[in-house]
Amino acid sequence: MRQGITASVIGAGLAGCEAAYQLAERGISVRLVEMKPKRYQPAHKLDTYAELVCSNSFRAANVENAVGLLKQELRTLGSLIMQCADETAVPAGGALAVDRLGFSELVTKRIKAHPLIKVVCEEALTIPNSPAIIATGPLTDGSLLEEIERVTGSTLHFHDAAAPIVTYESIDMSKAFVSSRYDKGADYINCPMSMEEYYTFVRALLQAERAPLHEFETPRVFEGCMPVEIMAGRGDLTLAYGPMKPVGITDPHTGKRPFAVVQLRRDNAEGSLYNMVGFQTNLKFGEQKRVFRLIPGLENAEFVRYGVMHRNSYLNSPGMLTPQYMSASHSGLFFAGQLTGVEGYIESASSGFVAGVSLARLLNGQEPVDFTRRTALGSLAHYVAEYNGSDFQPMNVTFGIMEQLDNAPRNKKERGAAYAERSLAHIKSLLSGGNI
Repeated sequence: MRQGITASVIGAGLAGCEAAYQLAERGISVRLVEMKPKRYQPAHKLDTYAELVCSNSFRAANVENAVGLLKQELRTLGSLIMQCADETAVPAGGALAVDRLGFSELVTKRIKAHPLIKVVCEEALTIPNSPAIIATGPLTDGSLLEEIERVTGSTLHFHDAAAPIVTYESIDMSKAFVSSRYDKGADYINCPMSMEEYYTFVRALLQAERAPLHEFETPRVFEGCMPVEIMAGRGDLTLAYGPMKPVGITDPHTGKRPFAVVQLRRDNAEGSLYNMVGFQTNLKFGEQKRVFRLIPGLENAEFVRYGVMHRNSYLNSPGMLTPQYMSASHSGLFFAGQLTGVEGYIESASSGFVAGVSLARLLNGQEPVDFTRRTALGSLAHYVAEYNGSDFQPMNVTFGIMEQLDNAPRNKKERGAAYAERSLAHIKSLLSGGNI
């Protein structure tokens, strides 16, 4: 190990915390720069690190799903984010969801307790001269964004949205009921709708007033986090086949499947707060209260957080970054998180993991490691670095970006299991060979 070298990590979000932890675990002193609580971005509310500003769900838990596989890869590799997520998990059916505040507090505690991590509370205005990982997130702005643009070329942007959160005690349980789809647990509160109630809701949603965008923003929306009102505008039944689909749900009050259903997911361990699943929105706050109270069971809902929409910036990463998330033109300068073009909590953490491990190996005089497209972890890194289409956009992990299987099973679940078996075997071979 090279003595006297300190690596800088800018930003204590999911990616930055993971990167800092992996560097420190490999003997590298880390200067972690975080501007909170001196300055907050519009989507931030907490003083703590790794804040979840949208949903509290890390999505599917099983390894036959690509994001479930990514989580298992990170567990196997010793991810800080996965350790903290598992320790603060709340019931969510077949998904991994966490207590939002408890998760953030635990990550913060682990980061501050690490002897090789020094947290500096200040706003980074320039790119450090020392080896560094920039993980300032999709809301990066000001002089730092200008310098990143100067070093890397122009950034792109899209819009992201968050869903409202309501209190449990304000939900009318004489109309709503507790159930998971296909009776797989009791992790969601369901608000059923008749056909008439559904169409009344959709009409109100389409007529509601939206919050204006800033002049410098264009209404380009990421498909995976689309505002519910934009989705409704794509057709009268779009919501009924999307986030409000009633598949696998039986209303115990009627014994029948509702025409549509709004699901609420627990947002904290106590079960006092619930997130409106799939209801990201850019409606004005007053309009959210009026329209969402048309949902049966939410007539008197108390909103502790309204939905918000904000600009997310990301780099034009293909050809600019390597599959280790390092700048192709500036050795020792890495990027991580949504700024690179990965999308999602776990995907962001995975980029922080790869960047942290890669910078540590560089500083320790070791060869870079390629997780390859055989793993979910590596496939994201290769997508970001090597996408060759004409319209690069943020990407969640999918089996579609992984190296395809030979003689892949036709059954979807069996095919996912085959991807997982191959991937985890490759991860274990890298670990046993001392390559990580």
